[in-house]
Amino acid sequence: MCAIISVVFLLAASLAGQTREADYPYVTAEPQKTGWPLTDEELTYVLTPEYERRPGSEAMKHLPAMWPVVPSAGYWTGTAWLDTHAKLAEHVAGRKGPVDVLLVGDSITQQWGSPLDGKPLNDAWKKHLGRYSAVNIGIGGDKTQNVLWRLDHGGVDGLEPKCIVLMIGNNNMFFTPETGIEPAARGVKACVDNLRRKFPMVPIVVAKILPAHEPGNAFYEDIKKTNAALDQLKLGSQPGITVLDLTSDFIIAEGRLNKELFSPDNVHLSTAGYDIYAQRLSPLIAKLPTMSR
Repeated sequence: MCAIISVVFLLAASLAGQTREADYPYVTAEPQKTGWPLTDEELTYVLTPEYERRPGSEAMKHLPAMWPVVPSAGYWTGTAWLDTHAKLAEHVAGRKGPVDVLLVGDSITQQWGSPLDGKPLNDAWKKHLGRYSAVNIGIGGDKTQNVLWRLDHGGVDGLEPKCIVLMIGNNNMFFTPETGIEPAARGVKACVDNLRRKFPMVPIVVAKILPAHEPGNAFYEDIKKTNAALDQLKLGSQPGITVLDLTSDFIIAEGRLNKELFSPDNVHLSTAGYDIYAQRLSPLIAKLPTMSR
């Protein structure tokens, strides 16, 4: 039995970093599915507004359930999003090799402290997790599909993380009226699956989507529903995956946000919010076999 398990792990390790069209439920017209830098053909493709590249658009089909689970480059205006990704890809290239923690996500991840902002990891990280080195590839505004694309196009090439922390899905809530809840949850799982393919032996902490706004608000309610749908996917039952639910740490009576832990927009975190997040992450990371100090 041990020999069989060893073979399975060796096979998984040999496939690390490989992404195939079959890894996703829909094949788009994108010319370069993986790799960095981009070909001229791919560059032309991704500089088209994202809504024009959504799965099904090339066949005049409306397939919103596919949006969260199929890689898609983000788009702001012109080359702005792509330039942001390129800056992180350059940062990652300069950090090739071992790193304790790889941080993956959107603006809540970016605001730990990021090369995009020229800022070091924040005081909460230094206080509770400062003994660990980290590479942060969070980009504000990203959805699950954007993270999938970045992972497949140079976003983590050459890194050897000992642990990965993923928090993604908040920005998918803007689109749940079209995509539905379950596809948003499956988008989170798709990011986990992608990271597992690339780093088959690395523990992953999946932080559920943090609450935002207030009970009764569609955004708040859809986050609750998406996190419940994530529970049904049983990510935590997979070897090496830990699910972190921070909801109870960030709400008070009747499900209202603890405003001390949020910035005025009721989405992003305050200094105190990051302190709570770091406190909850610290024991999880410390107990991982590869992270002992």
